[in-house]
Amino acid sequence: MPIFRLQPEPYFPDPSLAEPEGVLAVGGDLSPRRLVAAYAEGIFPWYSKGEPILWWSPDPRVVLEPGDFHISRSLQKTIRRGTYTVTFDCAFDQVIRGCAAAREASGTWITHEMERAFIRLHRLRLAHSAEAWLLDEESGLPLLAGGVYGVALGAVFFGESMFSVRTDASKVAFVFLMRRLVEMGFELIDCQVATDHLLRFGARPIPRDRFLARLRRAVARPIPAGMWR
Repeated sequence: MPIFRLQPEPYFPDPSLAEPEGVLAVGGDLSPRRLVAAYAEGIFPWYSKGEPILWWSPDPRVVLEPGDFHISRSLQKTIRRGTYTVTFDCAFDQVIRGCAAAREASGTWITHEMERAFIRLHRLRLAHSAEAWLLDEESGLPLLAGGVYGVALGAVFFGESMFSVRTDASKVAFVFLMRRLVEMGFELIDCQVATDHLLRFGARPIPRDRFLARLRRAVARPIPAGMWR
């Protein structure tokens, strides 16, 4: 199947034309207009340093329905102990940089260009983070122990990445993020591709055409934008 080269205008080919592994297009930029256009069509950027920007729409697509969300007993115990304090949109820049640093040894896809692009989306109230904090015993100051970030359009949250420097910190942040999304009326969480911990939370793969149909309806739902603090 062809891989399309993007033009200056923020338009994308039909996601169903993506090649079997999910690559749809190459090039373009990471401007807010293009990123919003991409996510609204079920397309996301994913590439490594030194590569051109690659745009993906995999089939199947891994999603998490709020009603299918599952928390393990051990994680429930961690939450009840109050090990972490969770905030929203208080340290977005730190979270995305923590995610990049956590994957640096294996070749992170969160390049400096990607960092800047998603920070711009955050300033526009379109990207959000949940942060898990604990009190550092040596300094007595709050330590960012983990977090998760993603993009929100309509009633869909597109999860991008998470990181931890302490046990279960990112998982706790994710649990509180899910609770917030349910409270706000979000219908669908796009997990993009499968990971073991997302599958344990209840995520599952669905055919791309089914995902795109759900996406179009949910993106059109008006969910108030703004900071989530």
